[in-house]
Amino acid sequence: MKRTSDRTDLRAPAVRPGGAKADACAVAAAALLVLAAALIGTHLQNRYGTLRVGWPPLVGQWMPHLGPGTPAALAVAVAVVAYGPGVAARLPWRPLLLAVWGGALAWTWSLALVDGWQRGVAGRLTTRHEYLQVIDRFQDIPATLRDFHAHILIGAPENWPAHVAGHPPGATLTFVLLDRIGLGGGAWAGAFVVTAGTTAAVAVLVTVRRLAGEDLARRAAPFLVPAPAAVWTGTSADGWFAAVAAWALALLALAVTGRRPAWTGFGAGLLFGLTVYLSYGLTLIAVTAAAVLLLGVRRLRPLPYAAAGFLVVPVVFAALGFDWWEAYRLLVTRYYQGAGGVRPYGYWVWANLACTVLVVGPATVAGLRRGGAEPVRSGRAALLRDPVPRLVLLVGSALLALLVADLSGMSKAETERIWLPFALWLLPACALLPGPRGWLAGQAALALLLNHLVLTGW
Repeated sequence: MKRTSDRTDLRAPAVRPGGAKADACAVAAAALLVLAAALIGTHLQNRYGTLRVGWPPLVGQWMPHLGPGTPAALAVAVAVVAYGPGVAARLPWRPLLLAVWGGALAWTWSLALVDGWQRGVAGRLTTRHEYLQVIDRFQDIPATLRDFHAHILIGAPENWPAHVAGHPPGATLTFVLLDRIGLGGGAWAGAFVVTAGTTAAVAVLVTVRRLAGEDLARRAAPFLVPAPAAVWTGTSADGWFAAVAAWALALLALAVTGRRPAWTGFGAGLLFGLTVYLSYGLTLIAVTAAAVLLLGVRRLRPLPYAAAGFLVVPVVFAALGFDWWEAYRLLVTRYYQGAGGVRPYGYWVWANLACTVLVVGPATVAGLRRGGAEPVRSGRAALLRDPVPRLVLLVGSALLALLVADLSGMSKAETERIWLPFALWLLPACALLPGPRGWLAGQAALALLLNHLVLTGW
């Protein structure tokens, strides 16, 4: 493997043009999974009321509607389908990163505004389950962190709202600190989540370029804009969590492929530490981090720096009196006190995957189908050498983390937002598809239909 001065040098792969029939079969199977989840879920919810969602398998309600974001969303979709592949192929790399972020911003904002300003942006993070409900209880941050565990269980005095109790306090502190610097309220919180969350697309591209080559990164670039995942990136706080995790992986990729691993390794560790204090479930991002290390040419050099960076956040929270492990133990109890104790595992263990299909879209399903066949076609020796198998390993690690989360039973429903940090890493599989415009149109169409037909809960 040859190296340039700052990144892994991989020869440009050839995307195989065949397999259209197999792609169609994979997409049809995924559509049937979604249909089964919808029909069976509706029956179960109507008869027993145990799913606790309004439009199975998604949290939301059937409400066909238009909004001020509709014309903009249509315009962005048309522009990406018509010009996305050409721009991604010709634009210099750094301007391409800015273009992808700009496109993701425009797409996410327009989809959010389909529901209107108040309902789609300003009010999303102010509902009774959300973080902004408890901002005033963090006047004394150290004292609140010391007492955080006492309010997790449902029977506890002044118990935290569901999302506050269900996450480490780093999630809530994000919005507390925004409030402290004068950006308080739902509008600023929503704007922050969209602006920060959409940078995850850039982080994914940086990582793919470093580990699987620029050609595959450019092919993946257009698909990171019109993904249906944007419906939940704006304005769920999980979009912010996804961005932090994505940049942790991107910095780790820079550390294991660059000549100066100290700062990038330390930065990666710092963000990994922050990630697990934003969401307990994001400890599973370690699976993808392991894949990044495996694909790096300097696998061990960044580890001491990354470990040092990782320790910073836990040490700070521990010094302030917050015990992560005790809080997680109490969260498990709280989870089964609420909807998690009612929702049937036997349905959600497969219906969660139907949610994922709706988040990543048909193109990703076809790309994953092609990726699944690649290791067999390429052989074991090519897994760490050739670009396509390397991309497949990276994407496959995110899929593995998602499946572990699914089997754990701690992700019954709401995975359209909870799994955003893993689902975003499935999108680069679209780089394996020939004829990208048709697939891009399918991605955009699904996102538009979801956002205009269902009033989602996030």
